[in-house]
Amino acid sequence: MKESTISRKERIMRVALSLFATKGYADTSTKEISIEAGVSEALIFKHFGNKEALLMHLIKAGYRRVLSHHRGMLTYTNPSEFIKNMVLLPSKLVADEPLFWKLQERLSHNLFSRQQHEQFMKPVQPVLTKAFAELGYDKPELETRLLLLIIDMLWKREVTGDLEDSLTMAALLQEKYKL
Repeated sequence: MKESTISRKERIMRVALSLFATKGYADTSTKEISIEAGVSEALIFKHFGNKEALLMHLIKAGYRRVLSHHRGMLTYTNPSEFIKNMVLLPSKLVADEPLFWKLQERLSHNLFSRQQHEQFMKPVQPVLTKAFAELGYDKPELETRLLLLIIDMLWKREVTGDLEDSLTMAALLQEKYKL
C-alpha cells in the first residue's frame, strides 16, 4: 500500500512501531509520533486512548499479521515437516516483520508483550510434542521444551543482528532432527 493512500490511523501505527522498535517505548513520546506521522497528538488519543493502548494495539496487530502470513507453516502435515518449519520459523518471522520482532525483543520485560507471545506459541507445544512422539523420541515433552527454548533464542538473535549464529544453530537443529 502506498504511503499516500494509507489511513492516518495506519500511519500512526507504522510510525509508532518504528519509533518504539528503534528508540524504545519509554523514550518515545506521543508528541514525537504525531510529528513524524504528520497528525495531531489529539488524533492519536482519539484512535488509541493513550500510549499504552497504542502499544497493546501494535502488539496484537503484529501477532495477527504473523498468524495470517505463516498459517501454512504452522499446519501439521507430518512430524518432520512441522519440526523443520518450526526451526525455520524464527528466520522467516524476523525477515517478514523486523520492526515488530525488534519491538518484541525490546519489550521482553513487558507483561502484556510476554503474554501475547506465550499465547502465540501455546498451540505449538502439543503439536511439537506429538511430532516428536511420532518420530519415536524417548522424551517428546523434553525435546519440545528444548526446541521451543532454542526457537525463542533464535528469533532474538535474528533481531539483534547475530544472523550468522542464528543460521548456524538452525542448520545444527536440522541436522540433529534429520530434517
